[in-house]
Amino acid sequence: MATVQSAAAGPPPARTSRRSWTGWGFIGPFALVFALVFLAPIAYSVYLSLFQDRLIGGTTFVGLDNYQRALQDREFWDGVGRVGMFLAVQVPIMLGIALVVALALDSGRLYGKSFFRIAVFLPYAVPAVVAALMWGFLYGTRFGLVGDLNDALNTTLPDPLSPGLVLASIGNIVTWEFAGYNMLIFYSALRVIPTSLYEAAEIDGAGQLRVITAIKLPAIRGALAIATIFSIIGSFQLFNEPSILQNLAPNAITTSYTPNLYTYSLSFNGQQQNYAATVAIVMGLITMVVAYVVQLRGMRKAA
Repeated sequence: MATVQSAAAGPPPARTSRRSWTGWGFIGPFALVFALVFLAPIAYSVYLSLFQDRLIGGTTFVGLDNYQRALQDREFWDGVGRVGMFLAVQVPIMLGIALVVALALDSGRLYGKSFFRIAVFLPYAVPAVVAALMWGFLYGTRFGLVGDLNDALNTTLPDPLSPGLVLASIGNIVTWEFAGYNMLIFYSALRVIPTSLYEAAEIDGAGQLRVITAIKLPAIRGALAIATIFSIIGSFQLFNEPSILQNLAPNAITTSYTPNLYTYSLSFNGQQQNYAATVAIVMGLITMVVAYVVQLRGMRKAA
């Protein structure tokens, strides 16, 4: 009887241990790469932010002094406010354009749908540096399209690279780049909606507008939340476009125009790696909080 109970108690301990190590064997390579390329740089940045390189005494441990300085840094917060304004205006416009295009493609009433879909998505394949250079030359008042129009029409069009318009010009570049990417997210979500819902709406006599508001938009709410989070993160990471346009508009785009550009300038031009790491960490925390709040609201609405 004791032998039977012992056999029914379960597999031998060695076999159980082998099974547990099998799972770690599958996730081990990913965990190692994740730790090396993600966790280690963050830990090193936090470490750097606790020190300060001084003329007398060399690198000195200063604790949270760099964070206190960042919280009082006007240039940093001006950049945060600038990307916040960029986010509040550009992201809704870009997502609105992407949603309208996706709905038009999904309606089945658009001629040349395949060509139109590829044409809208194609700008996303253009590298951000190339896109910024291309649009920068188009914006030029002396050598670009704006300048040619001024000469041809004998007019004086507003300078897109002036201090008052350069943020809108950057928003136009980013919208041109990423509207097709977000369109593809929305279009993919629309394609998996069950056709039975459309058939039921047709039987009930619902029009196209009613189908969009009652079926399509609620069904892709999760995709809308994901695209919004990606766009928020991308807005706070704004760097390529202002960095490229800075040479064309030095009076409009300063070294602290965006937080990422400010961090780059501190680290590579000002040789302030410790404070640059602090600014990057603070900006990462701000981005994380904003994205998390948007995610919670999106999940709550989807539920």
